[in-house]
Parts: sequence; C-alpha cells; structure tokens
Amino acid sequence: MHQKYSATAQKLGITIETGTLARQANGAVTISCGETTVFVSVTAENTLRPDQDFFPLSVDYREKFSAAGRFPGGYFKREGRPTEKEILTSRLCDRPLRPLFPKGFLNEVQVIGLLLSADRENEPDVLMVNGASAALLCSDIPWNGPIGCVRVGEIDGQFVLNPTQDQIYNSTLDLIYVGNEKEMMMIEGSADEVPEARFIEALTFAQEAIQDIIAAQRALAAQVKTTKRSFEYVTADPGLLEKCRKLVGDRLTPLVLDDDKNQRTDATDALKEEVLEAVKAESSDTEDVDPAAVLRAFEALEKEIFRTHILENGKRRGARGPQDLRSITCQTAVLPRVHGSALFQRGDTQTLVTTTLGSTQDFQDMDALTGGAHKKSFILHYNFPPYSVGETGRFGFTSRREIGHGALAERSLLPVLPSEDEFPYAIRVVSEVMESNGSTSMATVCGGCLSLMDAGVPLSAPIAGISIGLVTRCDVQGTIEKQVLLTDIIGAEDHFGDMDFKICGTRKGITGFQLDLKIQGLSFELAKESIHQSRVARLEILDHMAKALPAARKSLNPHAPRIQQIQIDPEKIGALIGPGGKNIKRITESTGAQVDINEDNSGRVKIYTQTEASLQRCIQEIERATAEITVGKIYRGVVKGVKEFGAFVECLPGQEGLVHISELADFRVRQTEDVCKLGDEIVVKCIGIDDRGRVKLSRRAALSEIEGSRKKGHS
Repeated sequence: MHQKYSATAQKLGITIETGTLARQANGAVTISCGETTVFVSVTAENTLRPDQDFFPLSVDYREKFSAAGRFPGGYFKREGRPTEKEILTSRLCDRPLRPLFPKGFLNEVQVIGLLLSADRENEPDVLMVNGASAALLCSDIPWNGPIGCVRVGEIDGQFVLNPTQDQIYNSTLDLIYVGNEKEMMMIEGSADEVPEARFIEALTFAQEAIQDIIAAQRALAAQVKTTKRSFEYVTADPGLLEKCRKLVGDRLTPLVLDDDKNQRTDATDALKEEVLEAVKAESSDTEDVDPAAVLRAFEALEKEIFRTHILENGKRRGARGPQDLRSITCQTAVLPRVHGSALFQRGDTQTLVTTTLGSTQDFQDMDALTGGAHKKSFILHYNFPPYSVGETGRFGFTSRREIGHGALAERSLLPVLPSEDEFPYAIRVVSEVMESNGSTSMATVCGGCLSLMDAGVPLSAPIAGISIGLVTRCDVQGTIEKQVLLTDIIGAEDHFGDMDFKICGTRKGITGFQLDLKIQGLSFELAKESIHQSRVARLEILDHMAKALPAARKSLNPHAPRIQQIQIDPEKIGALIGPGGKNIKRITESTGAQVDINEDNSGRVKIYTQTEASLQRCIQEIERATAEITVGKIYRGVVKGVKEFGAFVECLPGQEGLVHISELADFRVRQTEDVCKLGDEIVVKCIGIDDRGRVKLSRRAALSEIEGSRKKGHS
C-alpha cells in the first residue's frame, strides 16, 4: 500500500490529496470542495528538444460526463473536442503558472486536469488552478510557487468567497483571483460597473483569502518531501551578448524604436544575419558556432534596448509618453445590410465589428456539467486572421487565443445589455481583427459597443476597454528598482514587457478585467496605480466614441427582425395552440411569423418576424385567438350551424354564439337560409351573455351600427 498524503484548507473547505493516483507522473493530486473533485497531473520531459528556443507548457482541462452521472451525446457516446468552458479553464490555469518557472527552463511541461465528480454547486475551475499549483509544488519540477486561487462574489454589498452557482447568478461581481503569499499573479472576471475603490477592496479581500490554500499546499509538500531535480537552463550567453553589442554598436537602437513594422522587420533581420556571419567569421571553426545561441543573444539585446529606452527616457515606440493613447478613429453603419456595424481603430490596431439580432431559437444551448445557465442569448466571437499581422497561416480554425479574447470581450459587454424581458432578442457580435498591433481584445470591446448601439440595442451605458503594461528593472536580489506603467500597449510592449492588465468599463465603473504577468508577482501599489491609470484612459476613449455615436439608435435597423413580447391569459394558452397545434400553425403559416410561448405557463408570448406588417398581423391573430366575446363588440364570424330558429356563428376561434332568426335582419325572416348558409361570413354584434355563458348575437344590430357610423362619417 502506497503512502497517501493530504492537507486541508479549513476556511475554504478544500482538501488536497496525493500519493494514490498517477504515481508515474512527476506530480499528481486530487483536490475537492464539497462533492466536486478534480484530478491534476504534471509531467516534464527529461531532455530538451533539438534547437528548443521557447518554453512548451501545455495545460489541458477536461470534464468527464460521468462526473455528473451522465452519458455523452452523439453516436460514439464519448467526450469529443474540448468545450469553450474547458478551453477557458485551461487558459485560466496556464497564465499564473507560466511566469513562475525559472528563466531558461525550456523542457516541455504538461499539466492535465480531469473533472472526476461534479456537485453542480462548487465550480471546478478554481480547484483546477489550486490543484495544478499543489501538483507542481509536490513534484520534482523546478517551479517558484505555490499560488492560491479563489473566486469572489458580491451579494447585497458583502463579499462572498467561492460562491456557489446560485450565488454567482445573484452576484454583482465575479472575480477569479490568483496570487502568492505577498502579491497578485492573475485576475479575470466581470462586474456590474463596480467602482475602482470597491474593486481594489475585493482584490485585498481575495489576497487574504488565498493564504489558507497556500498554507495547505505547503503542508502537503512538507509531508511529501520531494527534492527538485536539476535541469539544463537555456539563457543568452553573456559572452555572445557582449559580442553582439559590439558588433551592432548604435545601429540597433533606431531599428528597435522604428514605428514602421515592415521597415523595422526587414532592417532588423538583415542586421541579425550580419551579426551571425560576423560571429562565424571570428570563430576558428564555424561548426562550433550555434546560430540559435547567436540569435538568442541578439534578441536579448533587442529586448534590453527596448526596455531601457522606456525606463531611462520615458519614451516609447512612436515617441509616445507612458500615459499617451494612440490616435483613435471610430465609424458606425459601415456595412449596408447588417443589423449593426462599427469600425474601431487605435493606432495600427483595427477591428470591424458586426451585430446580428435573432429570435429565441437562436439562443445558444449550454451543456454545462457543473451547473449554470442552460441557454445564452448574447454571443461574442473574436477572429484573428493571419493577414492582420501581415503573415500567412492557418485560416478557418478557432484558436484558444480567439476563444479567450472573445470571452473577455463578451463578459465585459454583458453587464450593460438590456434584460431579455426588455429586449427579447438573441444577439451575436462578431469582431474581425483587420490589423493588429496590440490590445485587439480591447478594440473589440470598443467596436462591439459601437456596433451594438448602431443596431439599436439599448445599452445602459457605453463601454470602452484599455490595456495597461509594465516595464521594470530589478536588482540582483530581484527587487524592483524602477518601473514604468504604459497605457495602451502595442505588440512589442506586450512581448518585451512584464504585464498586460486589461480593464473595461463605463464612466461609472468596471465591467470586465484580466491581468497577465511575465514577472513573478505584482505589488498592490502597482495594481492600484494601474487601475486608476486605466480609468483616465477609458474616459478619454469614451469621449472619442461619443463623437461617432453618443447613444444607441432610437429604432432598430430596417433590416433587423422585429420581436415583440405580449401577455395573454395563461388559461388561453391552449386556445392559442389549438387542438394538435392546429391554430398556432395556422397563425405562423399565414403571417410568416415565429411564435414562442413561454414554457413556464406565465402567458408570455414572443413574436419574431422579418417585417413590421407581419408583426402587427400576427399580434391581431393572437389577440383574436385568445380574446373573449364581449358584449357590445362587433365581430366578423363564420356560420357554423344553421337551425330553423337561427344560426350559430363562430366569432372567435372556438367561441360561438346564437343569432336568433329574429336578429338576422331588420325585416321578418321566414327561414334562416334566406339570410345565411353554412360557411358564410357575416358581421354580428354581441348583445348579451346569459348566466350559463351562452352568447346572444345580432346581425341586425351590427348592420345598424355600421350604417350609423358610415352616415356619421359622411355628415
């Protein structure tokens, strides 16, 4: 029997165990909260791949249908490609793990998480992050953890730690927070326009809460007592770095700072080749020269020059200051037939965003094993084609990056959308990135907001997004000596910099956020400064957007479908549907409308049509099918029965009354067939309903009233 080790974070109700499962992996744990259990393994390759020049970390999270006591759908009855939820959870876990691996560690590392049990109350994504941290800490893989992860909600003004699914639904904040003992590592989530001061309070609350899970991981690692292995680290050779510095002299600085991408790339590539040839020429044996090592040193020099120029001179590529925005242009209604469209450009980043409105049948079905909503009425898709960066590449495949960026923009816009009762449309926003030079997800938020308003979607307030970057210099102990925060980062500042802190919101507060780091922690002081700096930039962007379109258009685009919700008596639902659905089928076929009856028997009916005329006709048909015959009203009915004492006329679907022979005309009628026959259409007026509910009709009274109205109109 193998030794089993366990530790518990008492305040969070989380238990971590290791030593039983997957003992051939470098590290493996099971982590549980309530009856939700996630298994996480970590494995590292013993050797480097030939010519390895990047860190191949892969994080994959999968949900097993058996965890919820269900069978997978489809013919094969087997889990298929990862769902959006699984991809987003994988990315959520990857981002705080990656910067904590030692610099130069390039051995392939694989983290795999499996949802083993789901109680549909406790979310597994937080467990996945904590489990990965515990597995790495207990493994022999070098890693500078641990980290702790919690979800924070806010209900009735109070912060709630790791809220259940039902609590998340009622929460005005959904913050996933990851940090170490002293600093934050990663955050993401959404909020209902939370003020910056309250947002910082939530971050402080979360930082205190994660200490419990960090302590539990350290207690578990102390039981396991694993020794970290030694691996070969791949870094820039100091000698080659100095050689590159001497060879390029001052020629690399203007290239690094050149704002023209094509010109910069061509000139830099030529200089790289020159340096490589020069190093080979200086070597007695060219076979001893490793081209990858030379290029690694050259790129390290390029990064050093880029960062030093910002830290020492306070200037960025394009001569921008640290807090300066790039030039912004906005246009709406740029496409003729779509329901809403916008073109948003910030510097060399450009997005073309469209909005499409649909019916309830266009809602996206959610097959969530862990609870939550079953349908989604708002969808945002983000596409990043290779031409946006002037390259060729795979096209038509949705990458994890595209799913992640789309999810960030979607949750940032969602808080300002109208409720489904107020605006009963399915909404799809699609962002096509036309040019990319950093912050395309934030451009998607801005363009998406303008596109929604152009379509006539009544947003509660406009939204903008901005990314804050960071460049730091540390001493030999790793303590930050100097730092510069950068507003509206470009691609190179993301690549060479230390942080990408995306924050979206209205003038009132924050609606979406995501923090990614390349350093091993962000102090709260820098985080606070970043949050306040982003607000200043956000307000400036909103001013630019307001010049293009200050608010949502008052009416829908003429090409948009028409949807209206009406209320009928719940007891009349059966009459509207008719026997075997005969009546509702007649209405939809005759009007061309789609009619959805709410399943909760509340009497709410949604009508979806392509034209206003079709909408109004459908409403009339529904009112006719669900109305009651009323005394004093005139109806055009159909004769359903002919008797010697009168005729039975159907005034409304399934509702009829008797026109006595004396009420058929203003003269004496000898027999009913002299005035009407079976199937004839006649006008009748309801002149009474007796105690037994029998309806009395009069053709004579109806004709008299119609004639009187006609004469009155001519006089």
